[in-house]
Amino acid sequence: AGRDKEDLVVPTSGGRYDVHLKKRQRVAVYWEEEVSEVRRCTWFYKGDKDNKYVPYSETFSEELEEAYMVAVTLDEWKKKLESPSREIIILHNPKLMVHYHPAATSDDWGSTPTEQGRPRTVKRGVENIAAEIPNGEPLQIDHLVFVVHGIGPACDIRFRNIIQCVNDFRNVSLSMLQAHFRKAQEQQQIGRVEFLPVNWHSSLHSTGVDVDLERITLPSINRLRHFINDTILDVFFYNSSTYCQTVLDTVASEMNRLYQLFRQRNPLFKGGVSIAGHSLGSLILFDLLTNQKAAPEEGERGQEGSRTTSNLTVTEEVIEALKKLDLSEYCGVFEKEKMDPQAMFLCTDQNFKEMGIPLGPRMKILHYIDSKREMQVCHPHSSSPPRNGQYWDIGLGQVSANYPQLDYKPTIFFAFGSPIGMFLTVRGVKRINPDYSLPTCRGFFNIFHPYDPVAYRIEPLIVPDLEFEPMLLPHHKGRKRMHLELKEGLTRMSVDLKNNLLGSLRVAWQSFTRAPLPAVEAAGTDAETEAEAGPEKQPDTKPEETPAAGKEEAALINVGRLNGGRRIDYVLQEKPIESFNEYLFALQGHLCYWESEDTVLLVLKEIYQTQGIALDQPLPGSQ
Repeated sequence: AGRDKEDLVVPTSGGRYDVHLKKRQRVAVYWEEEVSEVRRCTWFYKGDKDNKYVPYSETFSEELEEAYMVAVTLDEWKKKLESPSREIIILHNPKLMVHYHPAATSDDWGSTPTEQGRPRTVKRGVENIAAEIPNGEPLQIDHLVFVVHGIGPACDIRFRNIIQCVNDFRNVSLSMLQAHFRKAQEQQQIGRVEFLPVNWHSSLHSTGVDVDLERITLPSINRLRHFINDTILDVFFYNSSTYCQTVLDTVASEMNRLYQLFRQRNPLFKGGVSIAGHSLGSLILFDLLTNQKAAPEEGERGQEGSRTTSNLTVTEEVIEALKKLDLSEYCGVFEKEKMDPQAMFLCTDQNFKEMGIPLGPRMKILHYIDSKREMQVCHPHSSSPPRNGQYWDIGLGQVSANYPQLDYKPTIFFAFGSPIGMFLTVRGVKRINPDYSLPTCRGFFNIFHPYDPVAYRIEPLIVPDLEFEPMLLPHHKGRKRMHLELKEGLTRMSVDLKNNLLGSLRVAWQSFTRAPLPAVEAAGTDAETEAEAGPEKQPDTKPEETPAAGKEEAALINVGRLNGGRRIDYVLQEKPIESFNEYLFALQGHLCYWESEDTVLLVLKEIYQTQGIALDQPLPGSQ
């Protein structure tokens, strides 16, 4: 009796929804969503054009069941029942029960429905119903990933929200696990990765800013202006100190809330947490991560070994600056105060005065600091976190805000179609120091479609003097797309033809311009010709003959510590139809990541690699 009074709650869909059996309601756990109805299905109907059975309401199912039991007990059939929508169901016999829906005219005039139209088939029970009931998701969760959306409420070409897009991403991940991690699944080494959406757009636009914008928006081209106000302006909101704080607080607090709720509902969870951002969402996460504070123990451990060497190099930089300013006599003062470039940039005239430096040298130093600030060059010298946001205001030009802290340390940061590189450049960043890494996150992958108009690279900011291609993301089926292989084959063929043609022309020209020699010296001449022609050919053919070798060398390029010494930029392979017109598929290129098997597979591969679990078959070209 006590159980009947209590509302029994059953978690479904991997624990993302709760079903309240007494209320017959399905409620979302981690996000706001309209409550959906749940039915205990016993009676169904299906029309001629329907491809599946539809359940009746529980109340009417009880009436049908009662009439059916009476007919079976008394063996009296051809009973007529009227449904709540005034439609007629006739029980001819246990195997033949039909549902007649009235003509439209009878419904319009409110008359008694007649047996018109094609009848629907009525069925009792779920036997022999060809319904595809999914097996469900693995109970074991190995890793948690929070996904932050970009501008606007819609996240893909079909104008779906972040919840629906992340559902697709999760479904693709389940299929990729079955296809590429089958051995680990069969050995029960892995379960699945949970992806949870993080929504900040609704909180931003619930501040009343939409009402303010409505007052100043022109009445013409109303739909276009509304679209701009609801999407494009999110970029400007984020660059405003007032609304940037709202966005940062919303994203951080929502991720912390989701994390605590997830741990509460999954007390046995021992996996790590990663974060992913699409478009502007990746920039928000990047700014949050650059302003996280590492634990003191970790800071000491990580910097203890490098403290002696880094302090030496840092002090040397200050000494070099003083020498350029002809202020070498004050090097001892700066060394005594343990002054590094970061500390020097934070000093004021009063600080230098307290150090005992006269007015003239003080003015020189302050002018030097001002000139460096104007250059806006990013020179982080360690992975230690910034203090009060001041360091990054100088280096990265971020919006002045109070950056909240996360309750966890992300394992990896994935950026999809990200404009981080562009924003850093616009903020004045010329170069990212190769020794810099995110304070609490050791992994960073910048994934983009080649035609994505919003995406920018990161690696050229770290290695600006070297030109190299991003890492080509291998196809999830284990090879390059056919049109890319064809393009490479044709390129290789044209290079070979060009080299052979140039070599032949060079030899012919040399033989034509060389003076005739006696016949006795012919053998020696051939040898000399080969020896002379050989070195001349090598410079032309060598760079073009080995494009594959060049790509292998590109994978070994040192791009700093931002991703633990590994490559950062990864480009997807465009589909054959997309290669016909880059502009036509540009928008699709920015919104393709949610259903991209290649993107999902890279995310899974990197996550499980941290747990020592590899793909069943390594993909060609993967790092």
